[in-house]
Parts: sequence; structure tokens; C-alpha cells
Amino acid sequence: MHRTVITGMGVVSPLGSDLGTFWSRLVAGTNGIGKITHFDASNFPVQIAGEVKDFNVDAFIDPKAQRRMDQFTHYAIAASAMAVKDSGIDFAANDPYRCGCIVSSGVGGIATTEAEVLKMKEKGPTRVSPFCIPQIIVNIASGMVAIEHGLKGPNYAVVSACASGLHSIGNAMRIIERGEADVMLAGGAEAAVSPISIAGFAALHALSRRNDDPATASRPFDKDRDGFIMGEGGAVLVLEEYEHARKRGARIYAEVSGFGQTCDAFHMTAPADDGQGFARAMGNAMKEAGVTGAQVDYINAHGTSTPLNDRIETAAIKAAFGDEAARRVMISSSKSMTGHMLGAAGVIESIVCALAIHNGVVPPTINYTTPDPDCDLDYVPNTARETKVEVCANNSLGFGGHNACAIFRKI
Repeated sequence: MHRTVITGMGVVSPLGSDLGTFWSRLVAGTNGIGKITHFDASNFPVQIAGEVKDFNVDAFIDPKAQRRMDQFTHYAIAASAMAVKDSGIDFAANDPYRCGCIVSSGVGGIATTEAEVLKMKEKGPTRVSPFCIPQIIVNIASGMVAIEHGLKGPNYAVVSACASGLHSIGNAMRIIERGEADVMLAGGAEAAVSPISIAGFAALHALSRRNDDPATASRPFDKDRDGFIMGEGGAVLVLEEYEHARKRGARIYAEVSGFGQTCDAFHMTAPADDGQGFARAMGNAMKEAGVTGAQVDYINAHGTSTPLNDRIETAAIKAAFGDEAARRVMISSSKSMTGHMLGAAGVIESIVCALAIHNGVVPPTINYTTPDPDCDLDYVPNTARETKVEVCANNSLGFGGHNACAIFRKI
């Protein structure tokens, strides 16, 4: 079996649209959540989100092409360009059929869908844009990234709600592992801060309603949590076969050494109350990586800040790791700062794992002030920790009962 390593990373996020800014703000515990500016949310029950604020799309896509794409594709193309530059790889020097791409999304071009439906209703069906369908389909981001870089190998998108991004990484790892490709871009992108998206999640009572205090609204594992915050952005990894990376002298951030995936088969939106499916995904990932719970230094939790998720994730970690190891391992939720980036979450949080290993720093869970008896592990509250990190786990869950876990190791 071939080994898979991370040689490049790119991010567009509520904390910054380059890797260095994102990481420094994350470690500092910076809040990336504020009032919604993408549309007038004054009459919505939820008026806050983690919006991308400093993104210059012109640096990546010419204006004419921009108008033919939904914003989630903008984010994907930008993140992939930054990841490729970070890796130093020259795709022109590689067989294009040995280089592929999986960039996923939870909802794709939802803002475009909403705008075009309203246009059709107001002006008639002949006024719908000829680019409507290519703008909204989930796989288009992966296709456009492939076009940008000339990648002719495996290419598709995964749709598993908020587990989509981590499934991208797992699938790309398997492709390299089997010898089908030498290099894979694996990513996720989401631009779901739109009226129908906010209204829909609000109707589910899934979102926090701390409209007057966006800085502390996302509070994973805290007793007073009341829902997640919608986030947006994109993240892409350059995954490379180990010998291929070593031969070209690439910098290696970490190895992707295990992946586990299960389904609760329980409820359309709620995780199974016993957390056993989630625990099995973690256990399978650790087994493939050849590590035990006692060897994992850090978990980047799914940690959404919803009452159900955080309680059940805590129980699942205890079941997968054993009580002693669960109480020792450091756990934090990046969503306390970025909000929940849906289909991009699993990738940007994998970047956090790789950087924790590379830099020897575990970022905090901010806004953790009131302990919850049901969430009684070490959530690295409010302040980052400088410490040796050799093995990390990243967790993702998605509506429909999708569970995924990836293990990252220091080379």
C-alpha cells in the first residue's frame, strides 16, 4: 500500500484567506463571527454568521469568469491555487492522468439557486441564466479546479452534508493508497450564508440566536451552548504519495495514516444517542493508522456548539478511546472561531491538525466558560497550548447520520 502525505494547504475562511493569517488568528483565539452582511437579516431570527471578510477573488479568477460561477467555486479555486503554490508542485512536470481532484460541498451553489428561482418567478423562465446549472451543481468546483491545474486523473465530489470535506480526504487517500494517482487535491467549499440557508437552519432550531453577542455565540462543549454558527469558505490539501513527495524534496506537514467512516442509520438530523457509530468510525481510523487512543495527542472535534452534538461526541470519544485516554487527550473545536463551514469544515479542520503537528501548538476552544457535566473532557479552553503533537484525529458528522474520522501523524 502507498502512503499519503500532505505537502500543501490553502484556506479561505472567516479568520483569513491565507494560511499564515488563518493559523495565527486561530492560535490567538480570534473570533471570526459577526453580524450578517451578505443580505439584510434584520427580520431573521438568526442574524449572525462567520463570513469571509478579506477575500480578493480578482487575485484568482478574472471578472468575466467570476460571473459564471457561484461563490463556493470561487473559494475552491482560490484555496486550491494557494495549496498548489504552498506545495511547490509543478503539475506540468507530472503525468496529468496521475493527478486528480476531489473538492466537495454540502449544498453547492445554494445562493445561485435562490437568486435564479426568484428571477424566474419575477421575470419568467426565459430570464434564467444559461450558467445556472453549472453554477449550482456540487461537483462543478472539483471540475473547475481540475481545469485550472490540468488534472486529468480521478475527479468527483462527495456529498455527505457536514462530513463532505473529510470524505474528500478519505477518498483521495484511498486513491493514492491503491496506486491510482500520485497527487490528489482534496478539499471542500461552501458559501451558504444566504437567506434560504439561514432561514432553513433556523427553522430546525440548529443555529445560535445570540444575535446581540456574536463574539461568544459559538461555544462548543459549554453548558450554555444553544446552536451552531453558519460559516463559509474553502480549504484544499495537496495529498501526495510519500515517495513521490520525497523524491521531489517536498516539505511534508503530516501523513494521513488512517480513515474511518460509518453511518448511524438512525435519524435525518440527529446523531444516534449512544454515539456508537461515531465511536466505530474513530476506532476504525485508529486501527488503520496503527495507533491506540493513548497515542493520540489531539482531537479536532466536530464540536458544533449544539446541545446534542457536543454531548454525544464526548460520549463517543470515551467509547472509542477508553475513559483514561479520553481524559488525557487534548480536544478543541475550531468552529468556536470560524463557525461551521459545512462541507468545507472537515478539510479546514484537517489543516488545523496538520499545523498542530507541524508547529507544536494546539489551538483553543474559545468561549468555554461554564462546564457541562455531560462534556467533561479537556477542551483546551480559551488559550492555545505549545506542546509536542505527533498524532491527531479529526472528526466530522453530517445530517443523515454520516460519521468520519481521519488520523494524521508526524513523519
